Amino acid sequence: MHPTQQALLELLKNNITDPLTIRELKDNLGVSSPSVVYHHIRQLEKKGYLKRNPNNPHDYQIVAEGEKQIVYLNLYGMAQCGPNGSILDGTPIDRIPIASRLIKFASEDAFLVKAKGNSMKPRIREGDLIIAKKSSAAADGDIVVCVHNSEAKIKKLFRQKDTIILQSENTSAYPPIVAKPEEVKIEGIVKGVIQYN
Repeated sequence: MHPTQQALLELLKNNITDPLTIRELKDNLGVSSPSVVYHHIRQLEKKGYLKRNPNNPHDYQIVAEGEKQIVYLNLYGMAQCGPNGSILDGTPIDRIPIASRLIKFASEDAFLVKAKGNSMKPRIREGDLIIAKKSSAAADGDIVVCVHNSEAKIKKLFRQKDTIILQSENTSAYPPIVAKPEEVKIEGIVKGVIQYN
């Protein structure tokens, strides 16, 4: 690894809770311009040491070992976008190769489910592969992979007083599901959709 990239990685690691601006990174590294910093950031991404949120430059993760360009993610069956889905039981049915650049977080936290049904149209369609980040918690408005009534579902999650509301995108055809918090187990947060249709 280039010495400037090593120094940059260390700076990013040490300031992850209070990220530096590109200009601050430039000054700390002693390089000639912000474009040099940006070049080295892109190189760290290509080499798999850095994952950035394209919509928020302050949201990034350092990947200790460096990720390969292709990673294999576990596929956990069908998650229903409608009634009568199957449960995510922790036993993957397949391992699918995915370009690591499509995953904006550490790939060991990623899993795949295949969408079934049309309640999340137009965003998610039947047969799409859903990239999710393992998490047992979610914020209001997050699209989650969850288990409700022994069925795996992909829904938008909201909290209202002592209830959880699981909402479809296709609201004209699918009314919201109102449940008690103990009836819903969040498996992960949807981070990407690979459309197959």
